[in-house]
Amino acid sequence: MRQTITEKIFSEHVGHPVYAGEIVRSPIDMVIGNDITTPISIKAFEDSGATALANPDGFSIVLDHFIPAKDIASANQARISRDFAKKHSMKNFFDEKDMGIEHALLPEKGLVVPGDVIIGADSHTCTHGALGAFSTGMGSTDLAFAMVTGGNWFKVPESIKVILSGKPGKYTTGKDIILEVIRMIGVDGALYRTLEFVGSTIPHLTMDDRFSMCNMAIEAGAKSGIVAYDEITAEFLADKPLAREPKIHYSDADATYVQVLEIDVANLEPVIAYPFLPSNGHSLSQAVSDQIKVDQAFIGSCTNGRLSDLKIAAEILAGKRVHPDVRLIVTPGTQRIAREATKLGYMDIIIDAGGVVSNPTCGACLGGYMGILGDNEVAVATTNRNFVGRMGSRSSKVYLANSAVAAASAITGYITDPSTIK
Repeated sequence: MRQTITEKIFSEHVGHPVYAGEIVRSPIDMVIGNDITTPISIKAFEDSGATALANPDGFSIVLDHFIPAKDIASANQARISRDFAKKHSMKNFFDEKDMGIEHALLPEKGLVVPGDVIIGADSHTCTHGALGAFSTGMGSTDLAFAMVTGGNWFKVPESIKVILSGKPGKYTTGKDIILEVIRMIGVDGALYRTLEFVGSTIPHLTMDDRFSMCNMAIEAGAKSGIVAYDEITAEFLADKPLAREPKIHYSDADATYVQVLEIDVANLEPVIAYPFLPSNGHSLSQAVSDQIKVDQAFIGSCTNGRLSDLKIAAEILAGKRVHPDVRLIVTPGTQRIAREATKLGYMDIIIDAGGVVSNPTCGACLGGYMGILGDNEVAVATTNRNFVGRMGSRSSKVYLANSAVAAASAITGYITDPSTIK
């Protein structure tokens, strides 16, 4: 039987051919924890009687949700991870001294590579599939099991082939592609399956686009998202000190898929996900005609906090001012991204326009801090979820969009087509 890329990754790890539906015990190349989930894993690890990590170089802790600490509780939570990292001499521990949102930081550090099996106690761990790896979110106790044993149990997922055709328009991005996928199949349409992105569009998509697409695979219920290694992947990795030698896999032409989706990206408008589900997608034209007034525009998160997001925002904001009734909050994904954006002048443009730039953090995305919405407020956000109360008050509303739309909307005060900003 021929295999998908996901089946091949697991086959290579377990040492024999495996196929969708099989239960396998696989070694794990990288285990990822953050300041919210890791303390639970640490307790389970220590309660098990374990005294040493099975694969210390394959364990990363990134303090990114409430760091710098927003309150006493978050400071104490972070300290648990800091103490554990020090006790075990962890080399892949990241806090304020080298901070970033975990799913932006680890690819930047070369700690996740093609062909890996990766797990993290965060649902958006599927981001790393953009590098041609199998990457998925698990619970904190699943993380602890991997910390103790170096592996875990998996049901090899079936795959959905997403065939993308055509060159995207100027303001159509990976964010719009994945929002269109979720609109088509719903928030449970890919339940425990892999979304495999292929087609003539792929060479036109940057790594940032691909990260966005795989990041939100979970919003369709998927176990993972994946894009096969190509020249764009190679270029992204070229200056990274890779933790391991990449293992390159490609799906066989006659591999088995449970479903095939086809999207004409050349004719795809930017997509806006209305409250209160990422699957509630509408065209940008519809959103503009609906005249949706916004109180806050947010550009950032593990979905859209990369350099290209800050670049497009700066291009749109240059010489403009944020609307008096709107707060524009911009969160770079990592310190390196913030530094590059500063060198390129993006930060000056954003600040001159009336935006505020925060440290790298997940805080605003999950309604934790640095951008919480008040009662009945409306946000256009580049985040990945727009559930009830996701960014603050339960009466607030979040419209998901790409960074160009968010920047344009910050200027006008309404969800706006960026092509109309002159």
